[in-house]
Amino acid sequence: MDAVHTITTAKNKIAVRCLNEAEDGSCRHIFKPWDQRLSTDGPSLLSDDDDPELLLHVPFTGSVKLQALTVIGGPNGSSPAKLKVFINRDDLDFSTATELAPVQEWDLLENFNGQMEYPTQVAKFNGVHSIDLYFPANFGAAATEITFIAFKGEFSERKRQAVEAVYEARPVPSDHKVPGGDQMGQMGM
Repeated sequence: MDAVHTITTAKNKIAVRCLNEAEDGSCRHIFKPWDQRLSTDGPSLLSDDDDPELLLHVPFTGSVKLQALTVIGGPNGSSPAKLKVFINRDDLDFSTATELAPVQEWDLLENFNGQMEYPTQVAKFNGVHSIDLYFPANFGAAATEITFIAFKGEFSERKRQAVEAVYEARPVPSDHKVPGGDQMGQMGM
């Protein structure tokens, strides 16, 4: 993955959340710069024992055109085996994620060094403000482990500013004088 196009600062890390994580907040530590993808500093994301499912919600601070993603999993069959992706939803839980058709899904390979990149159908991933990653299964371990996730694409910052507007319940004509307006009435116009 080209580090220039890897989206690292666009995530709202505080709002990242995961259902079924063994340690609350550990999902925030798997988003690292590309050159630190193999680092073992910080906790990895683990599912609860005997339940390999994970549902990760990642909000962005702007609009993203997602081109690819990388997932590095744990050893001994704990890497995720499947991935279903949903975009711009805030209401997903496990039952909804299993019932809804994903925007795209992949059969994953065990990827320990981050060299496997999963391309997206780019036309479906324009204007992404949040992404939900549903990992329903792993390669046979009791729990799923993820040590790194990266998104590749284009990021545009949200430009939101307050708009100042004054509304009048009843307009007062003397408040809105038009230069030369008095002469128009005299000319018969």
